[in-house]
Amino acid sequence: MSNTPSPPEMRDRILQQATRLFAQRGYGGTSVQAVADAVGIRKPSLLYWFPSKDALRQQVVEGLLEHWKREIPTLMAQARSGHDRFASTITALVAYFAAEPDRARVMLREVLDRPDATRALMAEHLRPWATVVTDYIRMGQELGRVHPDVDPEAYVVMVVTMVLSTVAMGGVAASMFDGASDQPDPHITELVRIARSSLFLS
Repeated sequence: MSNTPSPPEMRDRILQQATRLFAQRGYGGTSVQAVADAVGIRKPSLLYWFPSKDALRQQVVEGLLEHWKREIPTLMAQARSGHDRFASTITALVAYFAAEPDRARVMLREVLDRPDATRALMAEHLRPWATVVTDYIRMGQELGRVHPDVDPEAYVVMVVTMVLSTVAMGGVAASMFDGASDQPDPHITELVRIARSSLFLS
């Protein structure tokens, strides 16, 4: 039985290693050869799948955004109430980035290094589900379940920003406190509590 990876498996391996290296070294500090070495293939083989480093970066970032373009509407459609929609959406968002913190680090690097390109990609991939979320927030306000002074668009932006930064930083910021955990789990728990309490009236 052959141990050669199938085409989808090889593509996923390349993207996984590229995500890790882009997160750790940045785009400029990562060569195509370094990604190929991490995957365990020759550079020409990698270029067969992705014809350039820029094409590889594009696929890494678009893959992260495309996940949410598919995932969030499904989660919200399955939930029965506003509280359920919030819980399922924020839990899935946190879990996705916490499972692979390099995903959050790549997104933050892209925002800092290529703000215009990242803005265009986020508008293309995330605007549809962000609109769904803000519509639900406004519906909750009309029903008296959500704080009336919440700005829906600003709220969504801040929650996404908090999730990305909390996961990307891990427990680094906790070093300001003696004996604080280096693990992100308690900080993520507090993030979810803040996000929920600042949205719902009860």
